[in-house]
Amino acid sequence: MTRRENADPAGAVAPGADRLDPLARPLVDALAAAFPDLGGAVTDAVEARRTLAAAPASGKARPAVGPVADRMVPGAPGAPGIPVRIYLPDRERHPGPRPTVVFLHGGGYTLCGLDSHDATARGLTAGAGAAVVSVGYRLAPEHRFPAAVDDAYAALCWAASESAVLGGDPGAIVTAGDSSGGGLATAVTLRARDECGPAVALQVLLYPVLDAAQDTASYRENARGYFLTAAHMRWFWQQYLGPGGDGTHPLASPLRAAGLTGLPPAHLVVAGCDPLRDEGLDYADRLRAAGVAVTLVHCPRMFHGFLGFPELLPNAAGVLAGVAEAIDSVSVSAHRKNSGGTGGGTG
Repeated sequence: MTRRENADPAGAVAPGADRLDPLARPLVDALAAAFPDLGGAVTDAVEARRTLAAAPASGKARPAVGPVADRMVPGAPGAPGIPVRIYLPDRERHPGPRPTVVFLHGGGYTLCGLDSHDATARGLTAGAGAAVVSVGYRLAPEHRFPAAVDDAYAALCWAASESAVLGGDPGAIVTAGDSSGGGLATAVTLRARDECGPAVALQVLLYPVLDAAQDTASYRENARGYFLTAAHMRWFWQQYLGPGGDGTHPLASPLRAAGLTGLPPAHLVVAGCDPLRDEGLDYADRLRAAGVAVTLVHCPRMFHGFLGFPELLPNAAGVLAGVAEAIDSVSVSAHRKNSGGTGGGTG
């Protein structure tokens, strides 16, 4: 078990000074200016999506990978099919069975999709040499909880059953997601354990949404001024749960799950200048208390979403390299396990 409390080399901050890394401040200010005032000027999810879609493209080069294909996979019984985008690694660089990553995008359960997180999925594929199945789950408020969880779990079951076809190792299934996608990755990992579903070897949780209560110290400390605000999160939860929705359900708020024993190892990234910081730290503590191995990467001077800017933030590039290394190590562990050695996760 590894615990890294501080992955940010910037060090301590003087009282009253900006807690954000100076390299990140211009990015945060630009993002805040472009992001809709959810619940204020923008109250409708369709309008918010339209505003984000109209933003100019970043122009960043997309990481090179092997074949990429869009397809539909079966949903839960009675539910529609699910669009996924499958990214395969360059087999010359990454021969042999590799991990299969089921990736769940962020966006507050309401925004974003396969296109918005294309670069992220490509980065995981190129960095880890993994097959990545990016899931276009149904969005709120048109489809409220538990629709996204149902789609994510159905996609996980499909990916696990098809891992060999994708060139993956069936013993190296990874769930991964950022923000609300991190919450979904956590939820489907819990569900796989409880329903005797696919054996997940690793869960990769990038500043995940884990609790609808929104009552931690980090929600107060980081309520505004760091791109994602407490007001944004209130709006997202309203869209996701709807009137009378049960925010205490463990598949909506995995931090409230009764027990975490039997879960696979976790690689968890949190940002200090993020309303979600404390729920991520609390989840890491609960996992450890349940005997689950956790690698915690805490970046105290980073903001929610910082991993989307590795070309501008050295801290982000280093953290992403660590994520790729963690995923890559799953294939080594699975190989040892299948060969009669030690290693590998539990489902």
